[in-house]
Amino acid sequence: MSHDTHSKLVYMANQIATFFTSQPASEAADGVASHINKFWEPRMRRQLFEILKTGDNGLHPLVVDAARMIKKPEPVAAAEKA
Repeated sequence: MSHDTHSKLVYMANQIATFFTSQPASEAADGVASHINKFWEPRMRRQLFEILKTGDNGLHPLVVDAARMIKKPEPVAAAEKA
């Protein structure tokens, strides 16, 4: 994943988290996860999980908290990588 793609996904995820910080704390992480599950294609979610594996990833804590509720996409098949 290019640095540009990484930065854009972090920015987008953090924008979603910023919006949901205005919601009650008990609903905020669920809102972030729900939005990402509805509107992000599997490739984007796959890349988000790759970003989450890195230590200092720049993601808003609410995105990190929501990750447990975000649907993990199927791994890319070897044929798709070629």
